[in-house]
Amino acid sequence: MTQLRFALAQIDTCVGALDANAAKVLDYSRKAAAGGAQVAVFPEMTLTGYPIEDLALRRTFRQAAWDKANELAGQLQDEGLGHLFVVVGTVGTDRETSKPRNRLVVLHEGVVWTGYDKHFLPNYGVFDEFRIFSAGNRSVTLEVNGTTIGVAICEDIWQDGGPVAELATKNIDLLLTINGSPYEEGKTNTRFELAQRRAAEVNAPLIYLNQVGGQDDLVFDGGSFVVDADGTLLERSPMFMEDLTFWDFDAAADHQTKSTIVAELDPDEEVYTACVLGLKDYMAKNHFNGVTLGLSGGIDSALVAAMAADACGGENVWGISMPSMYSSDGSKDDAADLAANIGAHYEVQPIEPLFVAYQHQLALDGVAAENLQARIRGVIVMASSNSRGLLAVATGNKSELACGYSTIYGDAVGGYAPIKDLLKTRVWEISRWRNKAAAAGVGIGGLKIVGNEEGNAGIPLKNGVMIPVSSIEKAPSAELRPGQKDSDSLPEYALLDKVLAAYIEHAHGRADLLADGFDEATVDTVMRLVDRAEWKRRQYPLGPKVTALAFGRDRRLPITNAFRE
Repeated sequence: MTQLRFALAQIDTCVGALDANAAKVLDYSRKAAAGGAQVAVFPEMTLTGYPIEDLALRRTFRQAAWDKANELAGQLQDEGLGHLFVVVGTVGTDRETSKPRNRLVVLHEGVVWTGYDKHFLPNYGVFDEFRIFSAGNRSVTLEVNGTTIGVAICEDIWQDGGPVAELATKNIDLLLTINGSPYEEGKTNTRFELAQRRAAEVNAPLIYLNQVGGQDDLVFDGGSFVVDADGTLLERSPMFMEDLTFWDFDAAADHQTKSTIVAELDPDEEVYTACVLGLKDYMAKNHFNGVTLGLSGGIDSALVAAMAADACGGENVWGISMPSMYSSDGSKDDAADLAANIGAHYEVQPIEPLFVAYQHQLALDGVAAENLQARIRGVIVMASSNSRGLLAVATGNKSELACGYSTIYGDAVGGYAPIKDLLKTRVWEISRWRNKAAAAGVGIGGLKIVGNEEGNAGIPLKNGVMIPVSSIEKAPSAELRPGQKDSDSLPEYALLDKVLAAYIEHAHGRADLLADGFDEATVDTVMRLVDRAEWKRRQYPLGPKVTALAFGRDRRLPITNAFRE
């Protein structure tokens, strides 16, 4: 009877950080061996980080990555861990073309024991692998203690045919796939159903080991799992946290035994946590310890500030209230309450004196005068960023970005935009969830996330409220003129977001939108606003992708777009 223990090492890596990534592999390999594992499995391109994009084209980097793999194999051997089969991802080189390859290698007995190159190279959505890498052309099986393991890398199991189809003819005992699959709403179930189909195809259990952590505008959610040949869930790792889980394979058993199966997250918790992890890792990997932002008293800045507090601690958030002559007392109070709730630094910088000084020279009116207020605020936020060494975060949501309802060099300034992929109605939903979680005891910094694997509940919130309820309930307004409301310039968000979801995420054209039941005036208004705002979106900071189609990597129209059908 052949039994094999796998250690599923779901870790957060950093692009280009060969030493740090290898050190983490060594650390988790020690833990795997201590737990009795024979095979330790790590994510796609573990040693290099993922996605490495054009860094893969640099010959010296590829050589350094290869040297690091050999060095790591030697370190494992020196520490008495050479018996482990350590499966890691890295970058290789195609000997015939000298192009990079997305490679899986196995470290064993002090050497790089074997390798496999990814076959299917995605070039859709956020991926650009077809341009960068050359494709592998052979399937690979590993013989480990009498068990035949077929291997694949991420996209290889998403496409029909290829290495999985070939492995289905080789009577493998298990299919192992290492992945760097970014998060988006609803994708968890899609992955699981795909894995069930592939397990059935090869008639063997399947291990799906995924990366976790943020890398620029991508968030990798982990959520690794194992399914049996009949599709039964055998193991599920937590989302958004590093994790080491053990799972035992028994070649003689008709059905494999179950290991740890963590509960699924609430959908709102998923999205909120993804945004926080994206911000947290962007700060860490770019060496920022704190953030600064404008606090208007509105829901967008309140949600972003809450996310920032969860990412880096309220004491590392600098909130700036910048009231004008049009700011309501309620908004000013809400901004102050939010800062107090999260324990942020808080200062008030009235902009009216600066606005008056500009107007003495410029004498602007209408939209130009409104945008001047936003740009003055942008200057103040960036001054705070520069003087304190903080990351300035923008607070715009997807609905605003879609319609161009933001001011370039004003409220659009910053280095990162945590909610840029959330429609306005989603912002309200996520904010209500965060308050609900606060009432249930999830304090500031209490999310189950990379860095909080121990489950610290965080700093309790006074009265169990994080985001002022009035910020959630009041009608949204930019407060750039007397009595202004967003609905003066845009359709009501409940309607607008439905049209935007159809137009952006489902690629419905004008005829489709009319067939969907939207009225002609609304359709024409929304399409015109979205198409005209592309030039603004090109200049907006990056932020975490959480939907199927996010502005930036996923969806980019020609800046001059006259097509309206």
